[in-house]
Amino acid sequence: MRTVWLNGEFLPETEAHVSIFDRGLNFGQSVYEVSPVIDGHFCNWPYHQARLERSKALALIADDTDWPAVLGELIARNALNEGRVYLQLTGGEAADRGFPLPDPAIAATRIAFTQADALIANPVAGSGQRIVLRPDLRWQLRSAKTTQLLYAVMMKAEARGAGVDDVWLVEDGVVTEATSSNAHIIDARGVVVSHPVDSGVLPGVTRINVLEIARAMGLPVEERPFTPDELFAAREAFISGAGTLVLPVVEADGRPVGNGGPGVLTGEIRQRYIALLRAQ
Repeated sequence: MRTVWLNGEFLPETEAHVSIFDRGLNFGQSVYEVSPVIDGHFCNWPYHQARLERSKALALIADDTDWPAVLGELIARNALNEGRVYLQLTGGEAADRGFPLPDPAIAATRIAFTQADALIANPVAGSGQRIVLRPDLRWQLRSAKTTQLLYAVMMKAEARGAGVDDVWLVEDGVVTEATSSNAHIIDARGVVVSHPVDSGVLPGVTRINVLEIARAMGLPVEERPFTPDELFAAREAFISGAGTLVLPVVEADGRPVGNGGPGVLTGEIRQRYIALLRAQ
């Protein structure tokens, strides 16, 4: 049985409970972070911490937990070698349901748990993802990593119903991102194109490393929106995310991307990223 962490206590997962008056449950006032775990250690913490601070500020949540200590101990207690570690903060347990922030302020509800998974030997890295394009109908504060993920859940179901792996979202004629990861293409010139970080997309931690790796490989990088037509004409396409690392996309709306197989450059970026995580 997994050990989880709740408000300062390490507990069996069956013994961890949150109040029905928690503001995360009632109002979605909740933010989270997820880090890949490779060789028993979590990765990229400075980037995750910076994004967490921004998310907390936007969601009006205060917290000063020593998260590296908590996450490290949780990974050790669960003997996790590879997978993910999640942390989540909510607006806390209120005395009763009410929209205004409680006065005086209440303590945040703090949660952390691990998830075992094969990140390195993910078979999708060899086969590639098949995706479909759908309208992006999410709210406009996507730069905060909140748990307001209903539309992502709906689009994951849409992908399953279409017999593919995921959905890439389109707004105002350009691709924003995938349901739970950043979206990128490598165009016919060999340029890596990635939507700029703004309120329309999440500032992905893996994205930061991926673009640094691409530049180190001598690939030009353009941080700008790209259209579905550019995706269809791309040499390669891929996603990046803490839970997936880097995975190729080989088909979009039933049309092959590039030669219809995982791209060579994408594969090199993935391997370099894995090496970077293992060196941390």
